[in-house]
Parts: sequence; C-alpha cells; structure tokens
Amino acid sequence: MNLDAVKAVLSPKQITSIAESRQVRISIWAGAVRSGKTIASLLAFMIAVAQAPDHGLIVIAGRTRETIERNIIEPLQDASLFGPLAAHVHHTRGSNTAVILGRTVHLIGAYNQLSEGRLRGMTACLALVDEATLVPEAFWTQLLARLSVPGARLLATTNPDGPNHWLRQQFLLRAPQLNLASWHFTLDDNPSLDPQYVADLKAENVGLFYRRNILGEWALAEGAVFDMWDPDRHVVSDLSAIRRWIAVGVDYGTTNPFAALTLGLGADQCLYLGHEWRWDSKTMHQQLTDAQYSERVRGWLKAIGVHPQWTIVDPSAASFVTQLHQDGLVPAQADNSVLDGIRVVSSLLGRGQLKVHRSCTGFINEIPGYSWDPDKAAKGEDAPIKADDHSLDAARYAVFTTSAAWRSDLREAA
Repeated sequence: MNLDAVKAVLSPKQITSIAESRQVRISIWAGAVRSGKTIASLLAFMIAVAQAPDHGLIVIAGRTRETIERNIIEPLQDASLFGPLAAHVHHTRGSNTAVILGRTVHLIGAYNQLSEGRLRGMTACLALVDEATLVPEAFWTQLLARLSVPGARLLATTNPDGPNHWLRQQFLLRAPQLNLASWHFTLDDNPSLDPQYVADLKAENVGLFYRRNILGEWALAEGAVFDMWDPDRHVVSDLSAIRRWIAVGVDYGTTNPFAALTLGLGADQCLYLGHEWRWDSKTMHQQLTDAQYSERVRGWLKAIGVHPQWTIVDPSAASFVTQLHQDGLVPAQADNSVLDGIRVVSSLLGRGQLKVHRSCTGFINEIPGYSWDPDKAAKGEDAPIKADDHSLDAARYAVFTTSAAWRSDLREAA
C-alpha cells in the first residue's frame, strides 16, 4: 500500500501516532469517542505483533474478557477495517487466548484490585490495554513491571476521565520523565464519520460529557450535575397529548423516601415526566410494607389513568420486585449505570426533549442541588453526592432503561 492509499483511509493524526509509537515504551491514545484512536492503536498493535520478540508473552487487557472481544478482537476480525489481516486473527468466544499473526495472545480481564495477581510471574514483550482508565492502577503498574523483555512495549487507549485520575497524573503529565508518548484525539479528528452522525453526537452530549466525549478533555466533574436545568424551559403546566405511557420508574425506600414517576412520549416527540408519587416514612411517621407500597402505587396509577408499558424498579429492591410479581405485575430491573444514565438525561434536557410536569415536585426540588461529589473528584472518580436524589433516580431509571423504546421517535423529530 502506497502513502496516498494510506492517507485515504487514515487521518494525519492516526498516521503520526502509529509511526511515533514505535519509538517509545508506552503509547497512549486518549480522547473523544469515535475519534479514530482505537483504529490507530489496533494498527500499531498489529505491526508490533508482527515485529515482537519471539520470547515473552503478548497480552491484551481490558475491564473484562467480553469487552476485549467486543472492542479489540471483533474489529481486528473485520475485513472491512483490516483487509486481509483480519483472516489472521483467530479466537473462540469465551476463550482466554487468541491467535494473531501466528502468535498466541493472552486476554486478561482487569475488573478489580485483585486482577493484578493474574500477572504475577509473567514475562511479557507486548501488551495492549483497552480503556486504560477503567483498569486498576495496581494492574497497570504490575503489567509494566512484567514487560521486561528488551524492547517490550505497552500500547493503550482511553476516553478521558477526571483530571485527577491516576493515569493522567502519574503517566500522561509525567511523559517527559517517562519513555512515553500520547496523542489527544477529538471527534473532529475522524474525517471518515458521516457529518450527520457527528452533528447528532455533538447534540447528544452536553456539559461535562461534551467536554469529555466530543472534545476529549480531562474535565472535572464539579458543581451541578444537571447544570442545563431551567425551570422556565423544562417545567410545564399542561401535558402534551401523550402518545403512550412508556414506563413508571421506581426508587425504592423504607427509611429513605420512596419515589415513583411516570414517563410518557408526547405528540410533540418530547418525553414527559408526567406524574409523581412519593412516600417519606420520616415525615409521614409510618413505614409501609412492600405489599402496601405495591397497593398504593397500583392504586395511584389507576387513579391517574396511566397504564405504562414497563414498571422499572430500583435494582436493589429485590423484595419489592417479588411483591410486584405476586400482585400480577411484570417489573423490570432498572439499568443503574449512573454516569450513562446521567449523560442521557443531560442530553435530553439540553435539547429540550425532556419536560417535567409541575406536579412532580420531588424531582423539581431535587434537581437544582444534585451535585458532583468533590471528594470523589479529588480521587479521580466521578460520582454525584448521594443525598436528596430519590425522584431523580426514579426518573433516571425510567428514562435510561427504556431508551431503546423511545430513541427512534425522538430522532425522527430532530
């Protein structure tokens, strides 16, 4: 393949990163989603496998073996991406090894602090780490120690996290002191993406998530989580003609407040939090049983004339889920991926596609004070403060868990 052919499929930044990565021990591709960093790292990895010493293990590490298969192995086996090289990548799903260009490659999940024990005693010549910010620091440090063969190299990709994350503080910012090179990618660095997709992705990410996912910045999670919230814009007195009631989201509480909110799709292709039912045992001076909660929620839904398609329940509320089953309902466990759920709710609020009826006072009162935890941020972690978030959690459960059911309707209206 001549240089012109390479330039036709790779961006200048991708080409530069692949070439420069061959000169250093540690190479890190960091930046926005869909920015081309992963493809560049995979090409660099394939070249490195072909040139790797014949002694020492080759390792691919990621949070789980399943994410390694999805993010690394499957793209490498895609002939539309890697042409004839794809035929030289062999892997049986579930196996902890693959064969790439004739070399055995070990796949290692690194999902907790104990994972670094899997590296003990290993001698490695080459490693690729998928989503490096998600692996424990102890695993990363141990992996570097195991890369002891002369000329051994570590390649890694990552989306940015908070600026205090250990990968940034201990490695990226210390690059001049280390045998390390890194490349920062933004969404606009990938010229192969469809312009409409790029526009949609930019619209879908607001605030913190725009800075990280679009600009590729190591942005601090600070201040209000939903800083785009504007009561004048988001709170409504009348509900649009609701095409269908998608869900009721439930945040279960016994000593803490219990909250349930309905989620509907309006004729204007906006989502609506239409009704709210709460029970605070402290202020009401009465704790309810699971059977009583079930009876009251079902009675409330009947009284407002709402028959949602799904009942989405707090995943920690096992006893309440059992009670709902006994009462003839078919509850679904909420997807409690907090950051992903916050990102989706933020995007909807930012685009004006999530409205809240003024009767949902718990949600309206909680959202202005819902803030990122500064103590967690100082440790490089992203988490909201766990206080006064009961209606917010119920709404997030309903919105995020059912996103596949409403996403196409909102896209058609965009």
